[in-house]
Amino acid sequence: MFRKNPCESCGACCAYFRVSFYWGESDGEKNGTVPAELIEDVSPFLQAMKGTNQQHPHCIALEGEVGHLVRCKIYEYRPSTCQDFGVHWQDGVAHIDHEDLVRCNQARADFGLPELTNLVPRFQIKRPDLKHEKKWHSSIHLNRKSLKGNHSASGNRIY
Repeated sequence: MFRKNPCESCGACCAYFRVSFYWGESDGEKNGTVPAELIEDVSPFLQAMKGTNQQHPHCIALEGEVGHLVRCKIYEYRPSTCQDFGVHWQDGVAHIDHEDLVRCNQARADFGLPELTNLVPRFQIKRPDLKHEKKWHSSIHLNRKSLKGNHSASGNRIY
């Protein structure tokens, strides 16, 4: 997959989407971690990272230039929205779900960056050999044959 996390040289999502989250994530609340001075109220129940609730968003916590070396100033304390979005690493392998990939590429395109899918090396998937493949195919053939002529699988005529 990727040799290094593509997010470290991107940052497009931080400068494209509103980063909103439940107000209880603010460090002013019990168990909250997101620094209160970096957030603003969006509704009675939602807050957003400053700079992201505007027509041309840019998260206050984003350092660096989009498309180059970037980092989050509050990475360890970032909101759940940021924790859940994008490329995730597990055992040295990158993972991203389809919806995040689509949204990621939407943000990347706005900054003239290549699609993330173009950065993933191609690989082949080989169908495993089945030990009982012929038997399985013949049972399908027999079931089809028994259904011909409006007969049920048990051989009874269907009216």
